[in-house]
Order: sequence, then structure tokens, then C-alpha cells
Amino acid sequence: MQQIKIWALLAFLCSGISSFAQQQSTILKGMVYLEDQPLPGATINVDGQKTISDNKGGFEVRNIKQKNVSIQITSIGAQAFTKNIGLTPGIVNTQNFTLQKSNKTIDEVEVLGITKVQEVNRQAYNVTAIDATKLYNTTLDISGALDKVAGVRVRESGGVGSNFNLSLNGFSGEHVRYFVDGIPMDNFGSSFQINNIPINIADRIEVYKGVVPMWLGSDALGGAINIVTADRFRNFVDASYSYGSFNTHRTVINAAATSKSGLTFQLNAFQNYSDNNYKVTVEAADIYTGAYEKNAVVERFHDKYHNESVIAQVGFVDKSFADRLLLGVILGQNYKEIQTGARMRSVFGQWHRRGSTVMPTLKYRKTDIVKGLDLIVNANYNLGKEQNIDTVNVRYDWYGTSKPNGTNGERARQRYIYKNNEGLATANLNYRMGEHHSVALSNVFSTFDRKGKDELNPTNAAYEVPQKTNKNILGLGYTYGIQDVWTTTVFGKFITQNNKSGTQDTTHNRFGYGLASAYYVKPNLQIKASYERTNRMPTPYEMFGDVENQEANAKLKPESSHNVNLGASYNFAAQEDHRFVVGANLIYRYASDFVYNRLNNNQSKLVADNREGVETWGADADARYSYKNWLTFGGSITYQYLQNKQKYEPNYSNISPLYNDQMPNIPYLFGHADASVIFKDFMSKGNTLNAGYNLVYVHEFYLYWPSRGGQKLYVPKQFTHDFNVVYSLADSRYNIGLEAKNVTNAKVYDNFSLQKPGRAFYVNLRYFINK
Repeated sequence: MQQIKIWALLAFLCSGISSFAQQQSTILKGMVYLEDQPLPGATINVDGQKTISDNKGGFEVRNIKQKNVSIQITSIGAQAFTKNIGLTPGIVNTQNFTLQKSNKTIDEVEVLGITKVQEVNRQAYNVTAIDATKLYNTTLDISGALDKVAGVRVRESGGVGSNFNLSLNGFSGEHVRYFVDGIPMDNFGSSFQINNIPINIADRIEVYKGVVPMWLGSDALGGAINIVTADRFRNFVDASYSYGSFNTHRTVINAAATSKSGLTFQLNAFQNYSDNNYKVTVEAADIYTGAYEKNAVVERFHDKYHNESVIAQVGFVDKSFADRLLLGVILGQNYKEIQTGARMRSVFGQWHRRGSTVMPTLKYRKTDIVKGLDLIVNANYNLGKEQNIDTVNVRYDWYGTSKPNGTNGERARQRYIYKNNEGLATANLNYRMGEHHSVALSNVFSTFDRKGKDELNPTNAAYEVPQKTNKNILGLGYTYGIQDVWTTTVFGKFITQNNKSGTQDTTHNRFGYGLASAYYVKPNLQIKASYERTNRMPTPYEMFGDVENQEANAKLKPESSHNVNLGASYNFAAQEDHRFVVGANLIYRYASDFVYNRLNNNQSKLVADNREGVETWGADADARYSYKNWLTFGGSITYQYLQNKQKYEPNYSNISPLYNDQMPNIPYLFGHADASVIFKDFMSKGNTLNAGYNLVYVHEFYLYWPSRGGQKLYVPKQFTHDFNVVYSLADSRYNIGLEAKNVTNAKVYDNFSLQKPGRAFYVNLRYFINK
């Protein structure tokens, strides 16, 4: 009955919306250049209609009434431009404009229009966009930036390169999907994870909470992270290097060169290295004498990590046959020493992993293939391999001492070399039917086929067992919108997946649907509502394991969820110099066959398992204040309550004592706050000093089920304080940053008993040039 009501509502909305079909209007689109370079952020005024050029200098003005119009274009650093032109009514008119550089200086700028980050935040979805460019002078990776978003909590098992688990409004792990420029990251390999990709790679990060846009082509259960890479400049070099505590080194180089004919070469390269030899407090016993110390302070001695990655692309931009056609390759390698198991009671001294990524890529985009029809196609295939190396027959203690341990290695003697052979192909079609209507169709196909062998046990039949999946996601959506008034999207997704594990061969089919709507009560007050019946298929790593600390479970069932979001945002000014932005969201989730991680029987590994149902209620809020252009501070707070709705446990005839229990090992109350002060023309004109502070708070939460009395251990309450100072010279060409993290040296835990680094200091040097 509930689904019938939902479909009736969707049908009513669609029939009502379609009656607003509009007649074709005159459109002017084109590019704005500053001499020979595209000019982002220029203000284009067409007889009173204003818009802002995008990050590639492109613009579009719709619903023009006159045949002859006056064009005025202004931008910082450019001479004002005015021209009268004639338009052909009823069609798309294309014209490019070139501005000349201006030598005039200005003291104050009035911003007309909105930035791309603000544009994303205005979508009907419950979405938050982060302007990554403001973080370029820090040592943050993508996960560090995400930890500042309301509703998001990034949980890591240690230092640089450690395993991570991102929680988004109560959903975590594989419930949340990751994308780069709308391309799923499922097959990028271990060298490309959000906690080893530097923030400098991104232009912005989009966080979708709950309902995920159909065009992302995802089977996410609770949200998605889309990393939008920086392509604002055609010819530039952006290089940075940082050094800090625990012998940590990070290097990033981003560069591009584009000719006037449209031939382009783009390069992103980065490396991370750390000994991760910070001190932890553990229960330790001498492996020979048995001498026991409950709170031993020891140094992590086998936790080195490094990765090196290159993304290179060559092709054409702004051509008649393609807005973008790029052929490329992603190369990466990583080395990771494994210090502990799923808990710090297990300690290792030589077990390690290696991984590589070799991935050819194709990217194609073309707008107006025919009038109003846009096409995006992406494809890649990962030829890299992974290695799990456990070859020494010894056992270690926390003091770094070892003794012989039979013939079983440190955990399970092996030298397992394998390829996951993951491929991906995506296609998106978007058709604009006039000014207010559009229809989108997307399809994402992915494949996984793990093949490998154990060089120490070549006859082991377990490694010959097929481990394969093929998944396809087909989506269809319709959008109706009136600019700055109202927008609504309805969509459906059909997902099919075939899994093979040994002799087990299963196929699952699921259909989902959703709606997202936003309305402007006032120009600066927006309300949002969205609903989705979403489905998620188990991932290969949940079903087949990760050959480290994730145990296989080939019997996992697909999970589904009803996701409801309500939100509002309001921005206003007080006495002109004081600006405020506030927002709040309410969420409700009911997930069936909920997949969560628990400890295996001997508590040495994690294993994914299903629960019959989990209900989530939650809320988050954020606020930000700025004074003129030199002071800003703000923060966010999140509360989420996840409740177990599985009434009966296996092999237990009565109602489970865990029924209606709060789900364990999930933070339920956390927040952050930050402040920054900017001193412009500090010591010299064109130089800027920025001093900042950041606070992260996580309330204590239960490690085990709360109803189990004395067994309900908890992860303690945590506060961390970070400070940073950045000095930028010559209009940000040269930048020097200093950071102090966790200055109080607090004991910080995210997962079980796994302690994270304490107090740390870093220096970051960055050079940027754009021509």
C-alpha cells in the first residue's frame, strides 16, 4: 500500500509538472576569454539578465526576448567590454568574446551571481559542497576535508595510509560511494583512496547525504562523495611539498598545457610517505618472560606507508566533435606495513602489502550533439595487482621482539599475488526540452574478476575458486525547474548483479525510485525535501574479503532503505559587513538487510553481515559568520540514533535482548568548529597572512551492544585542537604553511582500540603559476 501511494504521488507530480511545457526561447551561449585564456567568474549582462562564466569561461543566457541586445562583460583584472549584437530568435546563438587585461587596481569588489560551490548547494538534494581551493595550502587529504562537513565522520585505523571508514548520517563503509568527476572509484585500486589523495587534486568536493542523483549511476545506500577535479586553467603549474612529524613527506604536482587549437595535456602526480612511528598506549607482554604491562607506552615499529601516483591525460578540448576528448592512464603503487589486526592485541613485525594500479582511461563529453542533447561517456579498466606477503614464521610483541612460531607465518603464511581485474563503463544522456524541462538517462556497467596464486602454496585449491561479479545500473530521471524559484526531479534505477563464488552462482535484481524538490521561500531562504527507495548490492570486497583484515562472506544479501531528508538554508546580512549562513537537516532511514561490520569469532578480523533492519533518526546543523573580508568562524553538529530492528537472532527462540538496542561502534554525537583571521597586504602589498583554528569533538560511544551490561565497553569522548598559519606572497604565487595537529596530544580512537597519532607538526611549501 505504501508503494502504491508513493507511485500515485510521483505520477501526480509528473502529470502536473508536464503541463508547464514552455515554448522555445532564444538562447545565447559561448565563451569568455582574457586575451588567449578562458576567463572564469566573469559577469555577463545581456539587457539586464546576468550570469557568471563557469570554470572554463563558458556561459549561457536563456529566454532572451529581443532580437538586438547589448552585452556588457566585467571581470577582475580585465577591461570592461560592451558590444551590441543581433540574435536569431528561437534558436541557440553561439558567440565568443575576448577581453583585454587591465592594469587598474581595485579595493573592493561586489560579487554578482553565485560560485559553482554555491550552485551545487542550491540543488534539490541534501548536498554540501566544499571549496577545495581554499585548502590548497594545507597538508589535508580528501578525507581530512570531508571531516569538516555536518553529518560526516571519517574514521581511520591509524596514521597515513591506514584503513578508513566514512560515516555519513549513520551509514558507513560501502553504504557510501565515491566518485571522481562523476566516475565511480570502485575499481581505482588501493593506491587511490580518499585518505591518500591530496586536496590539491580537487576543485570542489560534493557530499550527497541520503538521496543520490541519478546521473551518478550509483547503488549507494546512504550517500555519495563526488570529487570534482580542478580544470579552471589551461596553462599552469601548481606544486607543493610538505614535511612533518613521524617522518611524513607529501608531494603534489598539478600541471596542464593547452594550445590555441585545443590540444591539451594534463598531469596530476602525488606521493605520500610516513613511518607512522607514533607512540601508543597498549597492553603489552614480553614475548619471552611474559612480563605484563597494562598501560605500556610503545612506538609503532612496523607501520611504514608510501604511495606514488600519476594521472596523465592527452586529447582535445572545445572542438566541434567534442567539448572534451581525453585518453589517459592512471598509474599508482603503494607499500603498506601491517602493524596490527582489527584490534591492537594482535601485533605484527614483517607482514606487509603491496599494490599497483595500471588503468587506461577514456573521457568524452559533448553538449548539443543535437539541439539540447548532451552526452558523457567514460571507460576504464584496472590492470594492476595486489600482493599480500606473510612469509616469516615468527611472532612479535609490542617491544619489537620476536620468536619462532612454527610454520604458519605471522597470521597465515602466504605470498598471495592477485589481480582484481575491475572494469567500468558509464554513459549519460541529458536532453533539455525547452527552458524548464529535461530528461536524463544513465547506465553504469562494472565487472570484477579476482585471479591469483599463492607462490608459497601453488597447489592450494582455495585460490582457484572463482570470485566474479558483474553489475549494471540503469537510471532514468525527469527534472522540472524555474530558476531561483522551484526545482523537482523524479527518477528510477534498475540494478542487476551476478555473483560467482566457488560453485555458488546468484543473480539479484532490484528497482528503486526517488524524488527531490527545492523551493525558494525568499531569494535567500531555501527549503528542500527528498525521498528515495534505494538498493545496494554487496561489493566484491565484502563478499570475497580484502586479504588483510576483512573476512569473506559470500552469502551477503543486497540491502535496501527508505531515505527521507528535510532541510533548509538561510543566508543574510546584518549592517552589510556582517554575514551569516545557517542550515539544518532532518533525516530518517529504515534499512532492510542492513550490512554492517562485526568482529569474526576469534576477534582478529572484520566480517560483513546482514541485520534484518536498522532504523535511523538524525539531525545536523551548521552555521557560519563572516565580518568584512578578514574574519570568519563557524561549525556544525550532528546527532544520529541507529536502532537495531532485528527481533529474533539465529538459534535464539525468544525475542532478542538486542532488539531496539542502539547499534554499537557507531559515533552518534559529534561536531566541529573553526575560525580564521586574514591579514591582507601583510608586510608587503600582494601578501596575505591567514591564521586558523580547528576543533573536532566526538562523544563517547559504545563498542559493543549497550544491553550486554559489563561487556558494553566504549570508545571515550574526544577533543582535538589544530592550528595553522599560511603566508602567501606575490598574490599567492608563493605559499608557506605551518600546521600543528592535536596540540594537546589527546588519545584519539576511531575504530575499536586502534589509536591514532598524537601531537604532530608540519610545514607546507607551495608554488603556483598560471599563464
